[in-house]
Amino acid sequence: MKIAIGCDHGGIVLKDNVIKAIVDLGHEFIDLGCYDLSSVDYPDYAKKVCDAILAGEADKGVLLCGTGIGISIAANKVKGIRCAHVTDNFSAQMSAEHNNAQIIAMGGRITSGEDAYTFTKTFLSTAFAGGRHALRVDKIMALENN
Repeated sequence: MKIAIGCDHGGIVLKDNVIKAIVDLGHEFIDLGCYDLSSVDYPDYAKKVCDAILAGEADKGVLLCGTGIGISIAANKVKGIRCAHVTDNFSAQMSAEHNNAQIIAMGGRITSGEDAYTFTKTFLSTAFAGGRHALRVDKIMALENN
């Protein structure tokens, strides 16, 4: 798989841990920025990762900002995207298994580097269960047409 990564200055502290998890699983990554601690706007990086997924340039994504909340909200405004804000390993697993999320979001000010590594590995290693969950995901996606 190819994984797109995007972050702002508040999430950059987790980027190396996320990249290590991706590489340790044998996947490739695309680093879409940011690249230093200069203040930037997280919606710009959410859009880059979403666009990469929708264009087929990446299979999944990881977004990082201060809390993970703002960048996940921004990503979920992009039609066709399901981004889950994760704060524990169970939510990382369920975001893939039950919600078929393409992206997870985490916060550099609330998530440790070790946890970011673990959550990324769990998310990328968990398959979508389908079945009744597919019906629910279809209903979620239908909300975009309202």
